[in-house]
Amino acid sequence: MAGDQTPRPSGGPDEPPTGAGQGWTALSYLIAGMLVWGFIGWLVDQWLDTGGIATGIGVVLGMAGGIVLVVRRLGTPT
Repeated sequence: MAGDQTPRPSGGPDEPPTGAGQGWTALSYLIAGMLVWGFIGWLVDQWLDTGGIATGIGVVLGMAGGIVLVVRRLGTPT
């Protein structure tokens, strides 16, 4: 019957998440940025034998990139 259908969620893939989803999204952007760029920095350290300097720079750049992504994705409420 027509009245027994369940409603579809209204959110699309481009809409920001709501509630706890925003927190998890922000946390995952920050952690992923630190891990990815920290790993790239570690690879540079292994290649150039710089003693951990590039790893630290990579982690800081990853955090900055994660913050930029959080602000772009979740910063402006509509």
